[in-house]
Amino acid sequence: MNKATFAAGCFWGVEEKFRVLDGVVKTAVGYMGGAVDQPTYQMVCTGETGHAEVVDLEYDPGRISYRQLLERFFSIHNPTTPNRQGWDIGTQYRSAIFYYNETQRREAEATKAAIAAAGRYDDPLVTEIVPATVFWRAEEYHQRYIQKQNHI
Repeated sequence: MNKATFAAGCFWGVEEKFRVLDGVVKTAVGYMGGAVDQPTYQMVCTGETGHAEVVDLEYDPGRISYRQLLERFFSIHNPTTPNRQGWDIGTQYRSAIFYYNETQRREAEATKAAIAAAGRYDDPLVTEIVPATVFWRAEEYHQRYIQKQNHI
């Protein structure tokens, strides 16, 4: 299994968009990219920790490619709005790809450049492409939140 981590706004909906893909075998929501150890949701919501809300996933590259995950990432949010997705505003909602190796970095850069060149958006893409750091798993009530709400 391979890992991928994406930030595309509130992690609840982002997790669900990846969780349902064939080849994604495990998802978890949490925080990455900040300067505070063991951040909590309340801490991250202040925007002062530097963390982004992320979806951390494991995937089977024999069933889904990293490129397909990148394409899904760019299709489920607006990568032109800095620190904002819809009504969610703050650095914790930024658009970011956290890469684990040089191959992922190159693929992320190439995908971002191709989308920008295709003219899909009027504004420039602001998606950060940065090395993965420590993934801090969010509180349990955030895990698979959308799925849990649909089963009530």
